[in-house]
Amino acid sequence: MPTSMITQNISISLVATPDTSAAVLYGLHEVFSVVSATEDYFDEPQTNRRLITPRIVSKTTEPMRTVLGASIVADHTFDEAHISDIIIIGDLNVTPEANPEGKWDVEMDWVRDQYRNGAIICSVCTGSIMLAEAGLLNNLEATCHWSARNIFKTRYPLVLFRPERILASAGMEHRIITSGGSASWIDLAVYLIARFCSNGAARNIAKLFLFGDRSDGQLPFAAMVRPTQHEDAVVARCQEWIADHYDINNPVEKMTEKAELPPRTFKRRFLKATGYAPLEYVQTLRIEEAKQMLETTDDAIDNIASLVGYTEPNSFRRLFKRTTGISPHQYRIRFKSVTII
Repeated sequence: MPTSMITQNISISLVATPDTSAAVLYGLHEVFSVVSATEDYFDEPQTNRRLITPRIVSKTTEPMRTVLGASIVADHTFDEAHISDIIIIGDLNVTPEANPEGKWDVEMDWVRDQYRNGAIICSVCTGSIMLAEAGLLNNLEATCHWSARNIFKTRYPLVLFRPERILASAGMEHRIITSGGSASWIDLAVYLIARFCSNGAARNIAKLFLFGDRSDGQLPFAAMVRPTQHEDAVVARCQEWIADHYDINNPVEKMTEKAELPPRTFKRRFLKATGYAPLEYVQTLRIEEAKQMLETTDDAIDNIASLVGYTEPNSFRRLFKRTTGISPHQYRIRFKSVTII
């Protein structure tokens, strides 16, 4: 189904065969399920959110043991799964030298029918071989694991094979999307979430699952831990106020004045209620807002520092790196773009 035709909810069918990689299949299923289960990963108003419903489809709903020994249980048979917005063929345990003729006739018939009905067709790694065998990649750019170069050259000469690509989007309205090696299911998942939900949802899913470069550790992916639920009305009032005034000078002093409490008493109550010391809370709010600006704007870093309350850009940079493990510039490079295509 073309992007413009997909409405509020998105149905994704994950095709299962005995050759399917269970790790890829269930990895995709879990990531897409989290998008719908955790509303925090959307940055649009609730009325504009798209929920993703993943389902596993196969010839049978009986337990299926894959060639590598893992078990897969489909949610629906092909006969039951009439309409899907997106179809994904996962990584298949098939060698580049194998002859796939007649191997997936039922699956290919169903995928071709879904494509004719408007579905977007995707593949991970050697799943591209099934799409090529089905004739869906003819005269289109496509990628696969680099080791499949020869089978595409000899068996599928009409496919414009691009082994250097991680993702390749092709066809009318980019309705054919192929991805490279087995681990590229991550890139495909993030791309689809960005394309059909939002960039913000894709960024937050990438942070939650630590998708991407982890050479600097986990801190670049971390977000503010939600304050502890509490019933301290004075502290709650201060939290509500500071959410709109974190950029002012001496914010802790101003909160203390609004609380009408001695500084030591306020600090003790704030920490007990939220789990944060007042200054730590303000700094965390500032850094989280700076992250959003780095991800979504082209504003100069010094300007962002000023907007979140730091008159000294170098102080902001030091605090940002201490909090996230990387510089603001490195953070922007890593998270401003979540898609490859």
